[in-house]
Amino acid sequence: MTASTENKTRTKLRTPGRPKKTIKRSDFLMVRLTPTERILIEGRAKNAGLKPSEWFRRSAKSAKVFPRFTPEQTGWFRMLAGVANNLNQLTHLAHVAGLFTLAMKCQTILKQVEELITKLSNHDG
Repeated sequence: MTASTENKTRTKLRTPGRPKKTIKRSDFLMVRLTPTERILIEGRAKNAGLKPSEWFRRSAKSAKVFPRFTPEQTGWFRMLAGVANNLNQLTHLAHVAGLFTLAMKCQTILKQVEELITKLSNHDG
């Protein structure tokens, strides 16, 4: 009789069923995809040997998102638009008053445009 009671206590030490997960995912995030995007994600997940949801989580963690333009660059674009406006006005004046009278003004505006374009091209991320 003691052997059978020992055998029952050993089997009760092991809990039945699947082990508890250490990290429980309880929040949902709904994402709308086009059929093409879904096929692309599922294909990449399959190539990586992951489920699409796991691939999506990992790629979201490692993704780096950069702002489209910094406030400084936005200011440069505004300046460039103002310079373009001035250039249009000078072009109109050149047609009315003559091209040679406005050559110096156009050259200074072109230098400003070149400086702004150089600044913008140096700050590309």
